[in-house]
Amino acid sequence: MSAPAEVVAALPQYEIGAAIGQGGMGVVFAGVHRSLRRDVAIKQLPWDVLNHAVSSELFDREARVLASLDHPHIVPVYDYVRTGREHLMVMERLDGGTVHSRFRSGAISGEQACAIGLATLAGLHAAHEAGVLHLDVKPKNLLFTTQGVMKVADFGIAKVISEGATLVTHGGEVLGTPAYIAPEQAMGNALSPAADVYSTGTVLYELLSGKLPFDNTRGAISMMRQHMFTDPRPIEGVPSPLADVVMRSLARELDSRYRDAETFAADLASAATSVYGPGWLERSRVPVRHLTPRVISALSTPVPAGDGPTRPVHRASPDPTLSATRASFQPESQSGAVLWFRLAATAAAIALVVLTLLTPERLPHEATTVRIDGAAASSAPVDLSKTLTVTGEGSPKQVTLDLSAAGIPLGSASAVPKPDGEGFRADLQFPGLTRWIVGGAVTATMTTDGVPRAFTVVTRQHPLASALGAGSLILALFALAYLESGLRTIRNGHRWRGALVGGPVLGLLFGATAWLCVSVLRVHEPAVSFGAGCSIAGAVATGFVVAAARARRSR
Repeated sequence: MSAPAEVVAALPQYEIGAAIGQGGMGVVFAGVHRSLRRDVAIKQLPWDVLNHAVSSELFDREARVLASLDHPHIVPVYDYVRTGREHLMVMERLDGGTVHSRFRSGAISGEQACAIGLATLAGLHAAHEAGVLHLDVKPKNLLFTTQGVMKVADFGIAKVISEGATLVTHGGEVLGTPAYIAPEQAMGNALSPAADVYSTGTVLYELLSGKLPFDNTRGAISMMRQHMFTDPRPIEGVPSPLADVVMRSLARELDSRYRDAETFAADLASAATSVYGPGWLERSRVPVRHLTPRVISALSTPVPAGDGPTRPVHRASPDPTLSATRASFQPESQSGAVLWFRLAATAAAIALVVLTLLTPERLPHEATTVRIDGAAASSAPVDLSKTLTVTGEGSPKQVTLDLSAAGIPLGSASAVPKPDGEGFRADLQFPGLTRWIVGGAVTATMTTDGVPRAFTVVTRQHPLASALGAGSLILALFALAYLESGLRTIRNGHRWRGALVGGPVLGLLFGATAWLCVSVLRVHEPAVSFGAGCSIAGAVATGFVVAAARARRSR
């Protein structure tokens, strides 16, 4: 496949040859700089994804950052050209093959796998420090020079293309590569360096064990669902120190995973030294350069070697002999402030449940002789879709029946009564919408000649077929879902704007709607005082939950 005329015209200073690669991130052509005679790789980015102003501007900014990266384990960007619909990136051409090709040929030892991991993490750390996420770390994006130096390619491209469309396929591939994608990336959540940590951990798992941590035989969507909802299989055939480090890098919850590449690299260096002995990095013959002082120090600080079982990924290691870098990264869920916040939230949640269940069946009303359809007003369910015959004492000129729940009006009907023996009879017809609004037990107030009399009315309508029942349930679930979304944002290391106000407001909404839904389903007449108590308890509980999440994240 030769380069299109648009690409040739956009880069006159280069001799452009045939395509040497193609995938979801674009087509790569071989090229040579005419004056410098320098071999280059020219990536033609997918124009159908970058064909609108927002993506183009985003990638322009990203390209400038990529061009500024100068690290021995990052493929350097020499030039970036945008002309018409074309976005072209000129990079160093690496002819030493990929980690994927070496792995498939069986040419990667355990020492080399760890060295590749360190080189990858070194490049990622430098990029993260510059504010660039990779988001598509995989063996095919880890390339070798002819001298054997490994470099990470395609920095930042996935971030631009998948912005707001993590699950969208392009060029036959799911952006992010399902086999290596982080759970938060697959779910479309806010991303951080921990996403690249997860992908690198998956690569290391594969290089050390010979297989992926999840079943890859059932398609891309199934693979991503596994990353989102299940824990990876324990790594087999790998010594415990290395296994512990790899499995921690694959923790689904961010609190249990390495949050940055440097910490992961330090523990990997320490574990590899304990397994392979001092000098393992030199023996691997995979050049690794520009390691941070923290990682260099870890190379000479091995953890105790052994073949013990791998700990589950959701547990933090209690072993005090592990490296200091790992200890500094343990979740501090039992810290004083967080613990008290959680206890307070639990107490408020218990109060919410108790108040909801203790809501009285009926509100206290004065005794009434009012009858509906021949039965005592509160003794038999009424069908609000039909005309109700109301009888009572006296001879009023007007009869009005108002329905309400916790003081909220739900419907009203009026009629001129007719004499009925020593009392009256009135035929009341509620609007058709009322039957879909009212469910369970509600308060009825009958007004005759300006004198109100309250009593309880039970409707025939199924509670969940009414707005009171179904509507309150939907609102409660909405409040929970929105709250969980905000808390997930905090857990992922990002700011939830207005959390200190939004959290309690959502809790207040959940408390009120949960109380109302339970009252309607139990056919209990809603009581304002209990509803207010449930609302306050919900607001307090969520307020403390948000405070605990913020306190934990800030540490």
